[in-house]
Order: sequence, then C-alpha cells, then structure tokens
Amino acid sequence: MSYTPRLKEKYTSDVVPVLKDKFGYKNVMEIPKLQKICINQGVGAAVSDKKLVDAAVDEITKVVGQKACPTFSKKSISNFKLREKMPIGARVTLRGDKMYEFLERFISISLPRVRDFQGLKVKGFDGRGNYNMGITEQIIFPEIDIDKVNKITGMDITFVTNAKTDEECFEMLKAFGMPFQTKD
Repeated sequence: MSYTPRLKEKYTSDVVPVLKDKFGYKNVMEIPKLQKICINQGVGAAVSDKKLVDAAVDEITKVVGQKACPTFSKKSISNFKLREKMPIGARVTLRGDKMYEFLERFISISLPRVRDFQGLKVKGFDGRGNYNMGITEQIIFPEIDIDKVNKITGMDITFVTNAKTDEECFEMLKAFGMPFQTKD
C-alpha cells in the first residue's frame, strides 16, 4: 500500500470535475495541473553576515522537508557592497508528493497564522497561468522556532501550473482551497 497526499486525491476527485464543468474540457489532458511550487528567500543582510544564508537554508529545509540550496549574486554592485558569486539567499523547488504536502500545510496551517489575514490577493497572476505571492514573515510556519530566528525575513512563493489563462489557474487554486480575497 502506497501513500498519496490528500490534496493529490482531492485533485482527481474534486478539482478535475469542477474545472471540467466550468471550462468544458473535452480531453482529460487539457485540464490544468499544478506542476511545481518554487520558494525563494532573499537575505539582503547576507552581505555583512554570511551565517544568515545558512540560517535561511536551514529554515526553508525545515519548512518544506527538502534540502534548499543557496543562491549567489550574478554581478558585483559596489553601492551594496556586493561581489560576484556571493551567497545572498536560498531557494527550493517542490514537485510531486512533497509539493502537495507543502500546499496542504500551507493552506490549512500557515495561512491562518498570518496576522490580519484578509485572503490572498488576486493580483498575483502573471498572465500565463502562474500565481506569485509574498510572505512578510517566515515565522508563520510552525516548523520554525521563533526563539531561534536571528532575523525575520520574507519569502516569495510561486505556484507554476500548465494552465493557459489566469482564470483557469485561479479556479484550480480556489478548488484546492486557497483563500482568495472576495471582490467586495
């Protein structure tokens, strides 16, 4: 017996029929799928303190359950005291079962912990069927111990789909349970 995440089963049982009825797909392969989730955390103060990048890599690794890798600067900028190939952040790309597990924890546990949460903004769609959002504090994730955090930083999360339009992506993410703002 193999384990399948709850949201992966929800996709086939709930999300596919909703999208099929709404957009009238003739073929099952036309229905949009969530391909990957990319998480990026930039650490601007890493220019002066190299340990902040290591802390960011550890935090993202704890949150997603997959090893994150540091990102490096591409060019030197003297005003920021930045040299080429200096570590300045951390990133990770999730696919498959880990992606669905992270999405479920993100929707059900982390988003309700955001202070004064009014729902996700609808302006985060890029025109090609992907959704981008930013988080201002990494401490919304329960895996991160607040007492051990050196510096509160934010992170960017990108939901990459194979949807052709923003409306298809919006309906798919809404069917997964993403709490978008109402247009009132």
